Amino acid sequence: MVREVSPAAVRIGPLLFGGGRPFVLIAGPCVVESRDSALRHAQALRTLTERLGVPFIYKSSYDKANRTALGSFRGLGMDTALNVLAEVKREIGVLLLTDVHTATEVSAVAEVVDVLQIPAFLCRQTDLLLAAGQSGRVVNIKKGQFLAPWDMQHAAAKVASTGNQLILLTERGATFGYNNLVSDFRALPLMARLGHPVVFDATHSVQLPGGLGGQSGGQREFIVPLARAAVAVGIDGLFMEVHEEPERALSDSATAFPLARLESLLHVLLALDAVVKEQRPNA
Repeated sequence: MVREVSPAAVRIGPLLFGGGRPFVLIAGPCVVESRDSALRHAQALRTLTERLGVPFIYKSSYDKANRTALGSFRGLGMDTALNVLAEVKREIGVLLLTDVHTATEVSAVAEVVDVLQIPAFLCRQTDLLLAAGQSGRVVNIKKGQFLAPWDMQHAAAKVASTGNQLILLTERGATFGYNNLVSDFRALPLMARLGHPVVFDATHSVQLPGGLGGQSGGQREFIVPLARAAVAVGIDGLFMEVHEEPERALSDSATAFPLARLESLLHVLLALDAVVKEQRPNA
């Protein structure tokens, strides 16, 4: 039986996310690499998603605070990167999502972006979750690699305790031994039962954390089958880190999906999504 997509719908600007609607694509480079790169990627993704009719949120981090090694590129600095994201929003006209890492960062970031993302490693950090909730922004909580799907009820409850019900939950794989993740697709319907829209992160789910010694590796060849599987199960959003030249990406290069291949993948995913949601009871 095809599972019911989560009944809840979250409004993000003009966008309704969830409630049996077509999946939303959350995509962009892992980190803000430069102004020109951000504007170029955002424009290309907006053009593509508008042509295909895919609801879209642009994703890029202003800081990668959890890089494997000390010397890895973290970003341009918070102020510079947030200014770049503000320009992307203003010039390209896209909704924005970015990570927040500490409670003290939340207010400044919330002035720029539409969705605050809680990184998987920080999904139990109470002060961070409360600050994100108090911002009034939509909060996307990534499920920790160390958590069961049902444990996400507690992370969501912390945000909801502030009166903010604008919550998304994201599956990004579970730790399976050293330097390895697996995707348990039971997690998608299990988290949907918590009453919030559910997102599948197709690129971090193929990561091999610390797998290259000083940096994370990945198995890019499995992004496509995992994305297809997640959409076939039924999801409200698909998260993908996308780059025009993945091998030159300054963060998560091993798992960035090639921008040039995105259109063909989206055609398949849109067809699957339509079949799944047409079969949803009472659709």
